[in-house]
Amino acid sequence: MNTRRKFIGDMLVLSTATVVSSPVSLGETPKVIGSKRGRNPGSEYDFIIVGGGSAGAVLACRLTEKPGIKVLLLEAGTVYEPGNYPDLISNSNIVAANYDGRFDWGYNSIPGYVGHPVHAVHGKVLGGSSAINGAVAVRALPSDFKRWTDAGLKDWNWKDVLPYYKKMETSNVPNSKWHGYSGPLPITQMTKADISTMQLAFINAAIENGFKEIDDFNAGEQHGVAPLPMNIVNGKRMNTGMTYLNDTVRKRANLTIVGGALVDKVLFNDTTAYGIQLSDGRQFKSDEVILSAGAYGSVQILLRSGIGPQKQLAELLIPLVAELPVGENLAEHPFYYNAYAADPNSIGRQIPVIAANVWTKSSFAKNGELDLHITATHLFPSNQSPTKVGFVFGVSRTNPKSRGTVKLASKDPNTVPIIDLNYLAEEEDRKGMLEGVKLARRLAASQNLKKLIVKELNPLDAETDEQIIDSITKTVTTYGHPFATAPMGPLGSKNAVVDSQGNVYKVKGLRVVDASIFPDFVSAAPNPTVIMAAEKIADQIRASI
Repeated sequence: MNTRRKFIGDMLVLSTATVVSSPVSLGETPKVIGSKRGRNPGSEYDFIIVGGGSAGAVLACRLTEKPGIKVLLLEAGTVYEPGNYPDLISNSNIVAANYDGRFDWGYNSIPGYVGHPVHAVHGKVLGGSSAINGAVAVRALPSDFKRWTDAGLKDWNWKDVLPYYKKMETSNVPNSKWHGYSGPLPITQMTKADISTMQLAFINAAIENGFKEIDDFNAGEQHGVAPLPMNIVNGKRMNTGMTYLNDTVRKRANLTIVGGALVDKVLFNDTTAYGIQLSDGRQFKSDEVILSAGAYGSVQILLRSGIGPQKQLAELLIPLVAELPVGENLAEHPFYYNAYAADPNSIGRQIPVIAANVWTKSSFAKNGELDLHITATHLFPSNQSPTKVGFVFGVSRTNPKSRGTVKLASKDPNTVPIIDLNYLAEEEDRKGMLEGVKLARRLAASQNLKKLIVKELNPLDAETDEQIIDSITKTVTTYGHPFATAPMGPLGSKNAVVDSQGNVYKVKGLRVVDASIFPDFVSAAPNPTVIMAAEKIADQIRASI
């Protein structure tokens, strides 16, 4: 079955014009506004933030709440006004912008263990991957943060992070100790009335199979089945470029946003960062540089800047600034499409495309872990079904043991990186995914769902465990959740690139804040946790100024 799926939604012809918040063309140097803190000689800004996605937009918003702090936010993609994002991006029933090259970097992994390339989704627009993702707004688990603290990150325990999850959101769940009600990001808890016939049947099938019905995955209990919380309002995906960078924020005199700005590298004086250089050679100077270009983008900038494995940099004739294990610990959730041809007379409406999930555990899960997602989706190309309609149960193992890499193919910032997702290389991942697929098939066979199904399409005619694993290996794709390419950790630990506040080791004036600094996976879609982490680190930065 073809896993290079083209998601539901019509393509639109969009304007390619770049919008800049403080009117600055790419051929000009932004006007310097006085700062209340003393800048280093020659610095134009207090902070340059590279990447306006789930983390960068948060940092730009929070840091410029102090009027004396001058921030330049650089985004490689297009900058749209908050209320003027094209339907291809804002429509929550279109995922990954249908792989449109204007809004997705177009990365593909090398074949690796599974023997075939996988499209590595990576947003290219103000709002980053938050503008093209599935809009699922589920927090990571307390057990995820216990692993972080056990690894030496003592200020990232559950009690530390929960206030920032609440700070970021405006929830529609009333009067709950688990939620916030004044944050920039609206999060809507879906109900049974909101979801499709198939998704409701999926929930009932899970209950039939012994799963507990959960009211709210972002409250005290997660093991079970429920409609999902989503950062969606009236069918529109609320990305961070719309929410944290709203019209009021963009009018701040101390914030400049420039789109179409591809960053080549960080500039150093010895081991002290003093600015950045764009791919066209232009330079901007600041007291501190913050990379928020995502788990793929930030790594490339670090490597081109001379921060990474010495051998890899030497092969590309990049002068070494600091030897650190950049790009060597890529973690990604493998994703498998358990697909069905549906009865067109019974299926009913096919939106929302994503809305319901079983969150459970495999036999490999440790205490407190939930390492399996089964998500009921309508992300299915109708021409692949003999009935011209179908649906998918997306199966993912969310605590994978296999680790991949991100490397440079060239010093040229326009060259795509070499991504090895290394999916399923560890036997435990293959067996864990097998358990997930067998569970999905069991749900499909229940009374609530089988009346909607004409036939199973993937895995096709697989009866043995070996046949199912073969299908998983041949058609595994991405959940779009890359982590840990520049991980946090104590100084001197094996994988650590940054400290617990994102400061890059062995240099000064450089920080990374995005999913690349997660020390390993989290058990949910990363977007809410990236936003939370940016909120937390922004508070730490502000406290130090």
